[in-house]
Amino acid sequence: MALALPIVAVFLLALVQVVIIVRDQIAVIHAAREGARAAAVSWSPGPAAAGASRAGAGVHPVTVGTTSHGGAVTVVVSFTDRTDVPLIGTFLPDITVTGRVTMQFEPS
Repeated sequence: MALALPIVAVFLLALVQVVIIVRDQIAVIHAAREGARAAAVSWSPGPAAAGASRAGAGVHPVTVGTTSHGGAVTVVVSFTDRTDVPLIGTFLPDITVTGRVTMQFEPS
């Protein structure tokens, strides 16, 4: 038991770090979806997407990029996730999670 407990503890800490990264990835995808929706119905897609993405992110600070092509707008939201779980965070570099969503412009 004394030999297995440290290995189990490190495994559980690694699992916690993975769950945190997955949670932040889902939040970034949601923020990109919110930004793309706001940009698709707005006359000025850039500021609308940035505001909606930052408001709906759940993690801060996020980087928002918007591109328009044809009849669609693409919103890319990025967040640098710090790996700061004890013992595990020192061995892993910070991870950047990115969400990309494309939506068609809607007629107004």
